[in-house]
Amino acid sequence: MTMPGLRHILKDSSGAAAAEMVLILPVALALLFATFEGAYYAICEHRVIKGVRDASRYAARLDRIFYACPAATFTGSIPTIKNLARTGQLSGGTTAVTGWTDSDITVSVTCVPEVGGIYEATGRNAPVIRVSTVFNYQPLMGALGFTSSTIRIGAAAQSPVIGL
Repeated sequence: MTMPGLRHILKDSSGAAAAEMVLILPVALALLFATFEGAYYAICEHRVIKGVRDASRYAARLDRIFYACPAATFTGSIPTIKNLARTGQLSGGTTAVTGWTDSDITVSVTCVPEVGGIYEATGRNAPVIRVSTVFNYQPLMGALGFTSSTIRIGAAAQSPVIGL
Protein backbone atom coordinates (compact mmCIF):
# COMPACT_ATOMS: atom_id res chain seq x y z
CA MET A 1 0.00 0.00 0.00
CA THR A 2 1.32 3.38 -0.86
CA MET A 3 0.99 6.49 1.27
CA PRO A 4 -1.19 9.22 -0.12
CA GLY A 5 0.66 12.18 -1.51
CA LEU A 6 0.49 15.71 -0.18
CA ARG A 7 -1.81 16.69 -2.98
CA HIS A 8 -4.30 13.98 -2.03
CA ILE A 9 -4.27 15.04 1.67
CA LEU A 10 -4.94 18.70 0.82
CA LYS A 11 -7.92 17.75 -1.37
CA ASP A 12 -9.47 15.51 1.31
CA SER A 13 -12.39 17.37 3.01
CA SER A 14 -13.90 14.58 5.09
CA GLY A 15 -13.20 16.33 8.46
CA ALA A 16 -13.51 19.94 7.28
CA ALA A 17 -16.98 20.54 8.73
CA ALA A 18 -15.96 19.26 12.14
CA ALA A 19 -12.82 21.40 12.14
CA GLU A 20 -14.78 24.49 11.09
CA MET A 21 -17.32 23.84 13.83
CA VAL A 22 -14.57 23.60 16.44
CA LEU A 23 -13.14 26.90 15.23
CA ILE A 24 -16.45 28.80 15.14
CA LEU A 25 -18.11 27.37 18.28
CA PRO A 26 -16.32 29.65 20.83
CA VAL A 27 -17.19 32.74 18.80
CA ALA A 28 -20.83 31.66 18.39
CA LEU A 29 -21.18 30.92 22.13
CA ALA A 30 -19.60 34.26 23.04
CA LEU A 31 -22.09 36.06 20.78
CA LEU A 32 -24.98 34.11 22.27
CA PHE A 33 -23.96 34.84 25.88
CA ALA A 34 -23.27 38.51 25.10
CA THR A 35 -26.74 38.84 23.58
CA PHE A 36 -28.42 37.32 26.64
CA GLU A 37 -26.33 39.45 29.01
CA GLY A 38 -27.08 42.65 27.07
CA ALA A 39 -30.80 41.92 27.07
CA TYR A 40 -30.77 41.16 30.79
CA TYR A 41 -28.94 44.43 31.51
CA ALA A 42 -31.53 46.36 29.48
CA ILE A 43 -34.39 44.69 31.41
CA CYS A 44 -32.74 45.48 34.76
CA GLU A 45 -32.11 49.09 33.77
CA HIS A 46 -35.74 49.46 32.64
CA ARG A 47 -37.01 48.06 35.96
CA VAL A 48 -34.81 50.48 37.93
CA ILE A 49 -35.90 53.51 35.88
CA LYS A 50 -39.56 52.52 36.26
CA GLY A 51 -39.12 51.96 40.00
CA VAL A 52 -37.61 55.36 40.78
CA ARG A 53 -40.11 57.09 38.49
CA ASP A 54 -43.07 55.40 40.23
CA ALA A 55 -41.67 56.17 43.68
CA SER A 56 -41.12 59.81 42.74
CA ARG A 57 -44.68 60.14 41.43
CA TYR A 58 -46.09 58.48 44.54
CA ALA A 59 -44.15 60.78 46.87
CA ALA A 60 -45.21 63.85 44.87
CA ARG A 61 -48.86 63.04 45.50
CA LEU A 62 -48.51 62.75 49.27
CA ASP A 63 -50.07 65.53 51.30
CA ARG A 64 -48.01 68.73 51.35
CA ILE A 65 -47.92 68.67 55.15
CA PHE A 66 -45.03 66.16 54.83
CA TYR A 67 -42.88 68.78 53.05
CA ALA A 68 -41.31 71.84 54.64
CA CYS A 69 -39.93 74.63 52.47
CA PRO A 70 -37.58 76.44 52.36
CA ALA A 71 -35.94 73.96 54.77
CA ALA A 72 -36.29 71.20 52.12
CA THR A 73 -37.29 68.48 54.56
CA PHE A 74 -39.60 65.52 54.20
CA THR A 75 -41.34 63.95 57.21
CA GLY A 76 -43.17 61.18 55.37
CA SER A 77 -42.23 57.51 55.27
CA ILE A 78 -38.95 57.23 53.35
CA PRO A 79 -38.81 53.42 53.81
CA THR A 80 -42.18 53.16 52.03
CA ILE A 81 -40.91 55.22 49.09
CA LYS A 82 -37.73 53.13 48.87
CA ASN A 83 -39.70 49.88 49.01
CA LEU A 84 -42.03 51.11 46.28
CA ALA A 85 -39.05 51.92 44.05
CA ARG A 86 -37.36 48.57 44.66
CA THR A 87 -40.35 46.20 44.67
CA GLY A 88 -43.26 48.05 43.09
CA GLN A 89 -45.28 47.68 46.31
CA LEU A 90 -45.71 49.95 49.32
CA SER A 91 -44.76 47.17 51.73
CA GLY A 92 -43.23 43.74 51.25
CA GLY A 93 -42.65 42.32 47.79
CA THR A 94 -39.59 40.98 46.04
CA THR A 95 -36.83 43.12 44.62
CA ALA A 96 -37.26 43.92 40.93
CA VAL A 97 -33.50 43.65 40.31
CA THR A 98 -31.06 41.32 42.05
CA GLY A 99 -28.66 43.17 44.32
CA TRP A 100 -30.76 46.35 44.64
CA THR A 101 -31.27 47.31 48.28
CA ASP A 102 -32.94 50.16 50.16
CA SER A 103 -29.54 51.55 51.11
CA ASP A 104 -28.86 52.16 47.39
CA ILE A 105 -31.82 54.55 47.12
CA THR A 106 -31.72 58.23 48.03
CA VAL A 107 -34.81 60.36 48.62
CA SER A 108 -34.28 64.13 48.72
CA VAL A 109 -36.29 67.32 48.54
CA THR A 110 -35.45 70.69 47.02
CA CYS A 111 -37.52 73.83 47.14
CA VAL A 112 -38.06 76.10 44.17
CA PRO A 113 -38.73 79.67 45.40
CA GLU A 114 -41.14 82.25 44.01
CA VAL A 115 -43.71 79.91 42.52
CA GLY A 116 -47.36 80.89 42.49
CA GLY A 117 -50.55 78.94 41.97
CA ILE A 118 -51.13 76.07 44.37
CA TYR A 119 -47.95 77.03 46.25
CA GLU A 120 -49.24 80.48 47.37
CA ALA A 121 -50.37 79.02 50.71
CA THR A 122 -46.90 77.58 51.42
CA GLY A 123 -44.97 80.81 50.99
CA ARG A 124 -44.58 80.45 47.23
CA ASN A 125 -42.04 77.65 47.68
CA ALA A 126 -42.59 74.55 45.55
CA PRO A 127 -41.13 71.32 46.93
CA VAL A 128 -39.67 68.90 44.39
CA ILE A 129 -39.04 65.28 45.41
CA ARG A 130 -36.13 63.37 43.87
CA VAL A 131 -35.61 59.60 44.06
CA SER A 132 -32.26 58.32 42.81
CA THR A 133 -30.21 55.14 42.93
CA VAL A 134 -26.87 53.69 41.86
CA PHE A 135 -25.77 50.11 42.56
CA ASN A 136 -23.58 47.31 41.20
CA TYR A 137 -25.10 45.25 38.38
CA GLN A 138 -25.32 41.50 39.06
CA PRO A 139 -24.58 39.74 35.73
CA LEU A 140 -26.89 37.00 34.48
CA MET A 141 -23.87 34.89 33.63
CA GLY A 142 -22.41 35.35 37.12
CA ALA A 143 -22.92 31.65 37.79
CA LEU A 144 -20.52 30.92 34.92
CA GLY A 145 -17.83 33.12 36.44
CA PHE A 146 -18.54 36.31 34.53
CA THR A 147 -18.59 38.85 37.33
CA SER A 148 -17.96 42.56 37.30
CA SER A 149 -17.99 45.11 40.07
CA THR A 150 -17.45 47.99 37.65
CA ILE A 151 -20.79 47.83 35.83
CA ARG A 152 -23.36 49.92 37.64
CA ILE A 153 -27.02 50.71 37.13
CA GLY A 154 -28.27 54.16 38.01
CA ALA A 155 -31.44 56.16 37.61
CA ALA A 156 -33.10 59.26 39.01
CA ALA A 157 -36.54 60.83 38.77
CA GLN A 158 -38.04 63.94 40.25
CA SER A 159 -41.55 65.32 40.51
CA PRO A 160 -43.02 68.56 41.76
CA VAL A 161 -45.09 67.96 44.89
CA ILE A 162 -48.74 68.65 44.23
CA GLY A 163 -50.32 66.69 47.06
CA LEU A 164 -53.85 65.38 46.96
